[in-house]
Amino acid sequence: MPEIRDCPAPDPHPGGPTRYRVPAGAVDTHAHVIGLPPAYPLVADRSYTPPAAPADRYLAMLDATGMANGVLVQVSVHGTDNRLMVETLRANRERLRGIAVIPLGLPDGELAALKEAGVVGLRLNVLFGGGVGLDQVESYGALAREMGWHLQFLLDARELPPIAGRLSRLPVPLVFDHMGHMPTSAGVDHPGFRALLGLVADGNWVKLSGAFRDSVTGPPYADTIPFARALNDAAPERCLWGSDWPHVAAWDGPPRTATLLDLMADWVPDADRRRMVFADNPRRLYGFG
Repeated sequence: MPEIRDCPAPDPHPGGPTRYRVPAGAVDTHAHVIGLPPAYPLVADRSYTPPAAPADRYLAMLDATGMANGVLVQVSVHGTDNRLMVETLRANRERLRGIAVIPLGLPDGELAALKEAGVVGLRLNVLFGGGVGLDQVESYGALAREMGWHLQFLLDARELPPIAGRLSRLPVPLVFDHMGHMPTSAGVDHPGFRALLGLVADGNWVKLSGAFRDSVTGPPYADTIPFARALNDAAPERCLWGSDWPHVAAWDGPPRTATLLDLMADWVPDADRRRMVFADNPRRLYGFG
């Protein structure tokens, strides 16, 4: 059994960008809250062991970076135990929304409770242990449609070509994490990235996030710029920004939030488009007022 590595802690002094002003109503669309045993067990088949990432530290990060709202994504190390995320949503009903990871077959009452708490989508994750894969994606699509939710995918875009058609037929909006979570060394002409561009152009969504995951050159992650620009050109009205706080599995050390935010000046140079990515688009997708 492979060793489960401990993650470094996130940047203790998060700050906003230095190259532009974060627009009013900005939303961080990708973050996690993480608890520790015994109160919040970690799944045995996890890919890493993170430090605690409590709600108060996440809210402080939002304040420090100028974010009005945030979206919590159920973290893989907690599997389908969404309790901490749901507790955090209920304590911050106006400010936060959530993306859950659930097994199929939950009772109607449990699904209704998730929606009432602020869950607006389901995540399928094929990259980290503890996630739910694509085997039953059609069933998840039907459930999401019934609940008025979307489906979010953590996958490597290089694997998209044989499944892109299957995903395109799902009856709900799709959101792809971290610009397809593929290494920049593959290039923007890789068939997988072209498939992602096609899905996004056809009405789906993508998170301009995860620079430290996709980059092969490291900070300031300049090699990610062509990918972000291509996606933003494909659908400026369906691109989102996410911090990916607390930056789990950042084995080279956690990125500085200010560096990630400054990169948006290169990813989306136009201020009006940047406002769409930070505020207009996520407020529409996640149902913020």
